[in-house]
Amino acid sequence: MKRLLSCFLFAILLSTYSQNFKVEAEKPLEDDPTFSGTYTFDQAHTAIGFRVKHLGLVEVPGYFRNFTGTIKYDAKDISKSSVEFSAKTASIDTGVEARDGHLRSADFFDVEKYPEMTFKSTKVEKLANGYQITGDLTIKGVTKQISFPFQITGILPKNQRSTERMGVVAETKINRRDFGITYGGNLPNGTPMISDEVKIYLQIEATKQ
Repeated sequence: MKRLLSCFLFAILLSTYSQNFKVEAEKPLEDDPTFSGTYTFDQAHTAIGFRVKHLGLVEVPGYFRNFTGTIKYDAKDISKSSVEFSAKTASIDTGVEARDGHLRSADFFDVEKYPEMTFKSTKVEKLANGYQITGDLTIKGVTKQISFPFQITGILPKNQRSTERMGVVAETKINRRDFGITYGGNLPNGTPMISDEVKIYLQIEATKQ
């Protein structure tokens, strides 16, 4: 009987501890005001990428390797946050040197005339599941307003090796022709050789200044 009573009491204590731990673990760190501040993109752990369908068959990936970015994060009021970044168009990398050279030409990004593409947010808002950012994207001298959802994948507190770190992932789609990139025709069946739709995806790790 004593052993049974001891087991019962232990089970109650364990249940209470687990519930308290669960409540604590579910509290999102991004709501902690101590994490507010300015974060800069960590180039070594950030990807500014895109995918474009070729011949209607497969999506060819690419990246911009040279970029800078800043996140001004307000944990108390996400609407007061902002994001901006710029990428050197000459740093485009699809893994094929000849293709990258063509993409740098006037047929596509015309990097000598337009050396940078930029994004500057105008609005950040919280959704039921995640967040949404709206801002001005400028490519090849053309500026368009775009909106896309994003997720804060986590925030790490400061430690002996590093300051605070934030993870953000986002995806959106744009039409390249909206930005004056119109090169490419159609196959005999009408399928575009290069899709007009471009999928943009961001994997951002940023460190607090």
